[in-house]
Amino acid sequence: MTGMSDAFRERLRRPATTLAQAWRVKRTDGRVFGFTDHDEDLTFAGTTFSARTGWTAGEAEAALGLAAGTQGVEGALSSEAVSGADIAAGLFDGASVEVFRVDWQRPEQHLLVEVADFGEITRTDTGMTVELRGLAARLDRQRGRFYRRRCDAALGDARCRVDLGPWTRMGAIVSVGDGKVVLDGLGSFDLGPFREGRLLVGSEPARTVASLRTGEGGALVVDLVEAPSPDWAAGDIARLVAGCDRSFTICRERFDNALNFRGFPHIPGTDAALAVAKSDGRHDGSAVVP
Repeated sequence: MTGMSDAFRERLRRPATTLAQAWRVKRTDGRVFGFTDHDEDLTFAGTTFSARTGWTAGEAEAALGLAAGTQGVEGALSSEAVSGADIAAGLFDGASVEVFRVDWQRPEQHLLVEVADFGEITRTDTGMTVELRGLAARLDRQRGRFYRRRCDAALGDARCRVDLGPWTRMGAIVSVGDGKVVLDGLGSFDLGPFREGRLLVGSEPARTVASLRTGEGGALVVDLVEAPSPDWAAGDIARLVAGCDRSFTICRERFDNALNFRGFPHIPGTDAALAVAKSDGRHDGSAVVP
């Protein structure tokens, strides 16, 4: 064979199985983690990529143009790498990921093949599956504010300014079941404002309330949208916070907070903008929301 460089001949003589995949994960708080599907740790690009973490590449999907591509990665949950508590606390939400192909015999020979962001994280009993969203997916993110009828603030935050003290009830957990929590000691109160509210226990992320009902002995049964934390136990103190559907009517009538409403309820919708003028129609320019 002629016309081949020495480097190419050398590459032909090497086994075809010397390539490995590696991922460098950078969280929004600045912490950096490295993982590889090779069976030994690899060090290159200023990072040590840990082996035996269960990280393997999953299904990938790409498209031409600016369509956002996605791929998946699977990994194990461990205190040394990515723990279930860290995921529940949201520490890996929005983390950036660099995907490398590397020759594990010569780690200095590596190639950055993809840059992505953490998307949906699905937890299992022993591991997790992470959706990696390509850079084009950032074009779908909201920049600035949207003009829409409903409020875009969170109830009780600095923009909303509602004092959550009168809208919070505290009680003790009696039991934790499949998708529900039984609470006691909250006293008597109107359940209406607390439907679709939030349930908080310790420093765990809040769970969204799906429904409320009174159980045996006056205990309160709270059905949750998300699964209860496995760390919740009987005797833990829980806080039940009222909900808000972000409508102007609820803001004004329930919380008396119309002055701080962060939506645009008086903007006509497409039904009004495209409506045909009629003699009995309402086209006098008055407010959509009285």
